[in-house]
Amino acid sequence: MGTVILGTEAVASGLVTPGQLRYAYRRLYPDVYVPRSQPETLADRAVGAFLWSGRRGIVTGRAAAALHGARWISNGAPIELIYGCRRRPAGIIARNERIDWDEVQQKGDLNCVTVQRAALDLGRHLPLGQAVAQLDALANATPLTPEMMRPLVDRYSGARGMKNLRRALELMDGGAQSPRETWLRLLLMQEFPRPRTQIPLVNEWGEPVIYLDMGWEQARIAVEYDGAHHQEDRAQYVRDEKRRRLIQARDWLYIKVIKEDRPEEIRARVRHAWASRENGITVAKRAS
Repeated sequence: MGTVILGTEAVASGLVTPGQLRYAYRRLYPDVYVPRSQPETLADRAVGAFLWSGRRGIVTGRAAAALHGARWISNGAPIELIYGCRRRPAGIIARNERIDWDEVQQKGDLNCVTVQRAALDLGRHLPLGQAVAQLDALANATPLTPEMMRPLVDRYSGARGMKNLRRALELMDGGAQSPRETWLRLLLMQEFPRPRTQIPLVNEWGEPVIYLDMGWEQARIAVEYDGAHHQEDRAQYVRDEKRRRLIQARDWLYIKVIKEDRPEEIRARVRHAWASRENGITVAKRAS
């Protein structure tokens, strides 16, 4: 358990004295402590929630996804447990739900759900946009696919939130490299065909040179999201500029999206790119 401790257990075993517990540790949950000097992490909070449950709870949801390697999950996300308890402390969500033995595995000393069960709970309990972003992150870090989810989808077909889960699985794409890329992809899908993610541009030997965030290969339209580090890091800026020139040299229309862009501005730029391609195709046909 590292440095996350049950206070009563640690004092009884002689690991710490009552004075040390009071002055050198801070409280995470009732009777659960970490050293005051230790930065708070999602993993420590998951361990603390497990200890709080008397080691009976099963970690699921966002914390489970992070334990399976998913990135972009906030340290402040609530710890979700499958555990029957009506009164739970702030920062813990406890749900008394059915779970079968093949949906549980060990992560260190923790009881944790499998990747598939984590995806099931993410898709059922989060709003659609958040669910897709979390499923994207989980699929990016693991081999998760919609096909892998079919046994659990059938097993829990009548459970609450299954409609939301099914829609989230339809929209899931492990090619997303950040929650903002997920947001951008979902925005584009409101008006345009579903873009492909991580599109390779190859050299003369057929080897991938770069990968485009998303776009449409037949139309040769690429859309990419640039986070703050792309604008603040000079070396990154230089790499991005060379990348842009390479993309445009391959006759792709390149659309860079930044945080300050409004949704309608983004859609208008993509709409213009599609119109340019369609006009070019029409002109080419007339010329031939």
